Amino acid sequence: METRKVDTQINITKEICPMTYVKTKLKLETMSSGQVLEVILRDGEPLTNVPKSIMAEGHKILDVRQDGEFYKLLIERR
Repeated sequence: METRKVDTQINITKEICPMTYVKTKLKLETMSSGQVLEVILRDGEPLTNVPKSIMAEGHKILDVRQDGEFYKLLIERR
């Protein structure tokens, strides 16, 4: 996967679906095209649903990797 400079980060590990996606989408809306958002999220529904929904919105998933008990998702805003 691509490695890019992270412009901003959000932690949604305490959220449940659909708020995981909603908070990610709202954060992306505050960013400019080409900027990279790092999302820290849990395994399970968030890890399945957030990337799928973000791609459906037209954004690009740059990387998904496990970091301890959580995951880091890198999204490029389109």
